[in-house]
Amino acid sequence: MKLFSSVNDVSNIKQLVKDALELKANPYAFQSLGKNKTLGLVFMNPSLRTRLSTQKAALNLGMNVMVMNMDKEGWALETQDGVVMNGTTVEHIREAAAVMGQYCDILGLRSFPKLNNREEDYSEDFFNKFVKYCAVPVVSLESATRHPLQSFADLITIHETWTKKADGTKPKVVLAWAPHVKALPQAVPNSFAEWMCKAQEEGMVDFTIAQPEGYELAENFTPGAKIEYNLEHALEGADYVYVKNWSSYKDYGKVLTYPDGWMMNNDKLKFTNDAKIMHCLPVRRDLELSSEILDGPNSLVIHEAGNRLWAAQAVIKTMLEEL
Repeated sequence: MKLFSSVNDVSNIKQLVKDALELKANPYAFQSLGKNKTLGLVFMNPSLRTRLSTQKAALNLGMNVMVMNMDKEGWALETQDGVVMNGTTVEHIREAAAVMGQYCDILGLRSFPKLNNREEDYSEDFFNKFVKYCAVPVVSLESATRHPLQSFADLITIHETWTKKADGTKPKVVLAWAPHVKALPQAVPNSFAEWMCKAQEEGMVDFTIAQPEGYELAENFTPGAKIEYNLEHALEGADYVYVKNWSSYKDYGKVLTYPDGWMMNNDKLKFTNDAKIMHCLPVRRDLELSSEILDGPNSLVIHEAGNRLWAAQAVIKTMLEEL
């Protein structure tokens, strides 16, 4: 694995989940694997869980870690070719990424979309140029359209907490849109949908997406998903509810009007099969998700965040084994 940017970079998701849970049981078993190897973490945007979990994962594997906050500490980057750099940009991504590749054996990159131009964001131009010019394996720490380490951790959490049924019943997983005060990217829901659709193909889950009209995700991220526009109908019999806001894809980056009643609370839990509630965090309490759920027994958000470590460690281990 020289690139981890989506579920499409994983040859066997069941095996990768198994690898992550084995690392969780024995975190330091492969410390020699990363000896004298360096992971570079490059952040164009803020981070808490991604930064700390990925750094800890590398340390567990015996690696050195360097962190670069490009948005605060780096030069302003130019990404377009054929331009005279006589404006605000100081360094071209060709040189910046290439230099980072000289210092690191593996690089991680986080870069959010601008939410102004759908074609530009969904081309993943910045991320793809970084991968091309750095010339070392790259882990996505979230890009314009996906957050694969988060989604992998989500799948680990579902697999780990699901009690297998004698009749082979699979867990019903619902991705539920939630309100927010500003426009958020589609990266997390895109990625979660993509991983759950793949898991559904593998017979691991049954997957439904619930959102108000106008908030449909791009179809290439949702093949095989059941789409619902009524939250209460979608929640019927749900075993896991993944709560997340996203802005419109069709009316790109816009916050559209929507009916009341889209925030998950204990009243809505009554429609489910006593579902476990998930969220990638950070979460705006009592706007996206009620405090009564977050502080109650159905919440998996801290457990889920803890699994970010094992998701990152499994991916980095796989890359180290192939260096």
